[in-house]
Amino acid sequence: MAVPCPGCGRQYDVTLFEFGRTLWCTCGSRVGRETRARRLDAAAGARFIADAMLGRLARWLRLLGFDCAWEAHIPDERLVRRGVEEGRVILSRDRALADEWRVSELHLLQAEKVRDQLVEVVRRFDLAPDIRLLTRCSECNEPLAPLPAALAAERVPARVLERQRRFSGCPACERVYWEGTHTDRIKRFVDGIVAEASGAPG
Repeated sequence: MAVPCPGCGRQYDVTLFEFGRTLWCTCGSRVGRETRARRLDAAAGARFIADAMLGRLARWLRLLGFDCAWEAHIPDERLVRRGVEEGRVILSRDRALADEWRVSELHLLQAEKVRDQLVEVVRRFDLAPDIRLLTRCSECNEPLAPLPAALAAERVPARVLERQRRFSGCPACERVYWEGTHTDRIKRFVDGIVAEASGAPG
């Protein structure tokens, strides 16, 4: 099977266009296959992968409870490959990415600040009903598990143990989470995000 250049008709082997890759023909036209919508697993919920520039957005999506993969310095090819193979929506601000890769599940963010990016993503993908605050590790992206206070005692300051009895832990990095004053700040911040995304008056 071959893919023709829309400009001069030159034929290119279809294997050159894996995962939606495109290329420039010698005539100056961009060649690629037609974008095909991917079937994402609805049962798995919203799953994302953010490009290297969106690390803060990835952390906040994780804090909201969403599966958001992220790698520092990830090249475009690996970003797209992971998105396609793992059934993730690709989040990026790189306009060149959309030109070079024809992928249906790619969202180019318009917003520059992380708060505005969160509003944009929550609104675009209707995430508000599925927010599960502080249920996923913001570092590893792993779902958190309940952690007995006896096990948490070795990994948190003594002053925290005096006030808290409920803990969660990350099975990957062993980071410990608990509710505190920071939790209230996060909740207020997220409430503002959801209100703005839904168009509710501030």
